[in-house]
Amino acid sequence: MTVGILLVGGFGTRLRPFTNKTPKPMLPIANLPVTEHQLLAAKAAGITKVVLATAYLAETFTPYFGDGFKWGIELKYALETEPLGTGGAIRNAAELILTEISEDESIVVFNGDVLSRHNLAAQIKLHQSTSAAVTLHLVNVEDARPYGCVPFDENGRVTDFLEKMENPITTTINAGCYVFSPQVIKEIELGKVVSVEREVFPALLKSGKVVQAFVDNSYWLDMGTPKALLKGSQDYVGSHDFIVGKDSKISASAIISGASAIGNNVTIEENVEIRSSIIRDGVTIAQGCKLENVFVEANTTVSEKTQASGAYLADGEIIPLEL
Repeated sequence: MTVGILLVGGFGTRLRPFTNKTPKPMLPIANLPVTEHQLLAAKAAGITKVVLATAYLAETFTPYFGDGFKWGIELKYALETEPLGTGGAIRNAAELILTEISEDESIVVFNGDVLSRHNLAAQIKLHQSTSAAVTLHLVNVEDARPYGCVPFDENGRVTDFLEKMENPITTTINAGCYVFSPQVIKEIELGKVVSVEREVFPALLKSGKVVQAFVDNSYWLDMGTPKALLKGSQDYVGSHDFIVGKDSKISASAIISGASAIGNNVTIEENVEIRSSIIRDGVTIAQGCKLENVFVEANTTVSEKTQASGAYLADGEIIPLEL
């Protein structure tokens, strides 16, 4: 059996103002929360039990996901009352599942701000076949400077974890999905602030444990900024001009394009133009508006003839974004 831990507790500082009211894993990508896309990927890889490691705005997850029955996954919720770092959050969440699994089973850890279509089932299989302590999903990027890099040898064994540098020695970076052997997580001290990237993984290498690289260059996106979130939604909408949720009403004279995502219970009046945007549930867009690359907060009314580009719209405010 393989179980999962999904880290959804971050403050989403880089995504403000999107995250003023909504935690980043609950922000919509093509009308579904980021977390829902990740749970669907977990289910497709055979994972049927997942712990959501919550903190910031933790109360928003349970009303939407409940016990996970709708997705065919058993969901549990762990609350992080004080920031514990990635390792501490993983250890805190693992308390809900460690007694239920054996030493030869695997724990998959997902970062809550990553969209990925990599072959998770193959990553799990590689982890089990190599008896690794942990197996990391790595991707190649054109420029590794913003990320740091992860070199590995001819056998796929990770050899180091390098911080951001001006001249990276490789273009492979940590993509944020890990398959752990349970013993590694058990050895993280409960309640302590720990980073897996800066402490756990380097310590494993130093002790001679196998840290395995799984390189898969399928679609991958760190959706930690407004620009990336808008791009991710457009990518998932795909070649369609737009998608629209339930019970929305769109005037025949409205023009919607650029892979926009229109949520549920949205009203779009006459002569509105929308391009490459995310319109959340319950929004009303009055006649004559022209919107491009905007994020309209849930239950917002956009006044007549509003024009906005590269902006966040909520409660009568138009906040420019760095796109």
